Amino acid sequence: MAKEKKQPRPKAETPKGFVDYFGAEVTDRKQMLDQIAEVYHRYGFDALESSAVETVQALGKFLPDVDRPNEGVFAWQEDEDGDKGDWLALRYDLTAPLARVYAQYRNDLPTPYRRYAMGPVWRNEKPGPGRFRQFYQCDADTVGAPTVAADAEICAMLSDTLETVGIPRGDYIVRVNNRKVLNGVMEVAGVLDPSDPARFIHERGIVLRAIDKLDRLGLDGVRALLGEGRKDDSGDFTKGAGLGAEQAEIVMGFMQAKRATGGETVACLRDLVAGSVTGLAGVQELETIAELMDAQGYGADRIDIDPSVVRGLGYYTGPVYEAELTFEIFDEKGRKRQFGSVAGGGRYDDLVKRFTGQEVPATGVSIGVDRLLAALRAKGRMDKTVQGPVVVTVMDRDRMSDYQSMVGELRAAGIRSEVYLGNPKNFGNQLKYADSRNSPVAIIQGGDEAARGVLQIKDLYLGAKIAESASVEEWKAQPAQTEVPRGDLVAAVREILSNYNV
Repeated sequence: MAKEKKQPRPKAETPKGFVDYFGAEVTDRKQMLDQIAEVYHRYGFDALESSAVETVQALGKFLPDVDRPNEGVFAWQEDEDGDKGDWLALRYDLTAPLARVYAQYRNDLPTPYRRYAMGPVWRNEKPGPGRFRQFYQCDADTVGAPTVAADAEICAMLSDTLETVGIPRGDYIVRVNNRKVLNGVMEVAGVLDPSDPARFIHERGIVLRAIDKLDRLGLDGVRALLGEGRKDDSGDFTKGAGLGAEQAEIVMGFMQAKRATGGETVACLRDLVAGSVTGLAGVQELETIAELMDAQGYGADRIDIDPSVVRGLGYYTGPVYEAELTFEIFDEKGRKRQFGSVAGGGRYDDLVKRFTGQEVPATGVSIGVDRLLAALRAKGRMDKTVQGPVVVTVMDRDRMSDYQSMVGELRAAGIRSEVYLGNPKNFGNQLKYADSRNSPVAIIQGGDEAARGVLQIKDLYLGAKIAESASVEEWKAQPAQTEVPRGDLVAAVREILSNYNV
């Protein structure tokens, strides 16, 4: 009889492009999400939690990679009793699900509908450094408001949110542009025909991607992509949009239209798009946003008109905005660089139309939570460790009910705490466990202390500090450990925790 072949053991490893998060990382994210939600709530937005799974049809073709519509998602086809059903996919962002939700429940929702949503999204794309297939987003959108006052409000809220989570003024800028202005430039440059939008679509795609690479390629690199093409340092050639010299200069003029003030920038843009109805409408919208920002006290040091903002998604139809962190960090090779974008969004008046056949105005922003957390850590603005629980040690197995009584009192008082549940035989291991948990306090009560109605409270943070530099005599004096009456447990622990702002 043949031996059964043993199944190989599965590898204990994270799938490629995914990351596991532990203690402090999860706690930091939750704290940030709570802070962001508080700002969104203050602005009058309601929470929405939609399904993580959508039909591929509902998600549509509006993926970040415009060259591969309907790809880049984790998808599968339902099998219902042998019959092939709908194709389903994990959501790749939180905006496409909103369009479906609004179309489905529009008769029951207020107009405008203001919602915020937070959660993971999934993209089946090639992972890389800092680029994962699952990550958190935090969105806020207004659906049903055609006025650019809704866009201005989103920009103001984004500014307030960054400051609330710990990014001070001077370390960020919310940059604002308008796709109508860019379309006007395209029209003047001869790569957009308003009567036939499908014409020159390939060339426009190359132009948009070229503009979006300004920071990385510089003006000369972008100019090459607008023309015949560009060869990079490795020798690879990227075919360009094939624009003539005059056409390219119009686009280059748009990219260099930034001036010292928003008013001067708007005036330059108005000259560039003269003759384009769409372009002039976009300039007027930018001017209105600038006026609304100024009226609310948001100066150009916080929210600024900047023509270089393009945003890659094809569904934007009006104002677009991007929050960029302006402080410098060191990359993995020790080089200084700016941290860059942590949030972006814009107006997308055609997205709901896919479901309803009617244009529904909408605008919104998405914050990359994990990236924002990384920025705060890079600046040392977040603790790398999380305050651990108070640990009640176990000196006598038979008195577990006494120790559980202590931890129950601490928890009832709102103090994070736990009883040591490992092998209590080696007391030193219990204190090592408390240290590994970053516990501020250990509670100790043996039989002698129990008989006298007292317990020992050990300030572990103070003990660690003393151990670094104390003499033998000072260490033996045990100033970090005090004896208190059993009834003073909660008060004594609170007093120690108050020294550490807990």
